[in-house]
Amino acid sequence: SLFFQVGSRGTIQDFAGFNASKDAEALKTAMEGLGTDETTVIEILTGRSNAQRQLIAEEFKSYTGKELKDALKEDTSGDFGRALVALVTPPAEFDAEQINRTVRGVGTNETALIEIVASRNSQQIRDISQVYYRVYRSIMSEDIGWDTSGDFKRTLLALLDLLYTAGEKRWGTDETKFIEILSTSSIAQLKLTFEEYKKLSGHQMEDSVLNETSGDFAELLLAVGKGSVVVVFLLCLQGPGTDEVTLTRILVSRSEIDLLDIRHEYKNLYGESLYSAISVTHGKADFKHGVFMAD
Repeated sequence: SLFFQVGSRGTIQDFAGFNASKDAEALKTAMEGLGTDETTVIEILTGRSNAQRQLIAEEFKSYTGKELKDALKEDTSGDFGRALVALVTPPAEFDAEQINRTVRGVGTNETALIEIVASRNSQQIRDISQVYYRVYRSIMSEDIGWDTSGDFKRTLLALLDLLYTAGEKRWGTDETKFIEILSTSSIAQLKLTFEEYKKLSGHQMEDSVLNETSGDFAELLLAVGKGSVVVVFLLCLQGPGTDEVTLTRILVSRSEIDLLDIRHEYKNLYGESLYSAISVTHGKADFKHGVFMAD
């Protein structure tokens, strides 16, 4: 099959010698006085799983009376500070914040919505919805529906129509349509799209890709189908300016899931490490090194 099951392919795992009290004390010391010992903060936060970071946050609050997130906000700033805060935020709360950001801001970040909603399982969606309501006193599905003028099913059907129209039943292949689909879809949604494509055309999507495209573009389509989010990283990195919010969201949310696979696919496609590509245009590479460092 073109698709594989996501397993424990993250770069961040549970730390074997974990001691929440010791880590909390070290973070407290690192943020005392003028300046912040960023090296210590990065080593601890990127060297522990999210579940372990929550235990550290509890110990930190018992020592200082302050939430770890609030302390990080006070002692760090910019994209670096936001990345550290993301690391210590529980996954459901982090996703709820990201969804609220997309629907409350000017315009809607469709890519972010699809990426988050379609790549989480049913239990995760329930958890996110509960957190969303608790924090924002609003029903998440209603906010998304109100802001996007249509539900997720309609969006998916429109996406399927685009793919079918752009595919092999036309003379030639409109690659811009494939790119449009890839740039607005999560892996879970692409999987559904490819399955429906087979029903519509009678062909496996990977066969159509190989028949209708070639070279790097064909490899990219197949890589995305295998379950990586390389394409989203490309969207973050290409052109003037970069989408640091999306980059941080993916690094944090995939770091314990399949970042090793993403890294591997990127290197195969483009001949350079994903870490190097990100470091060229993004500051505070130490944070990203911590997320990428595991082999």
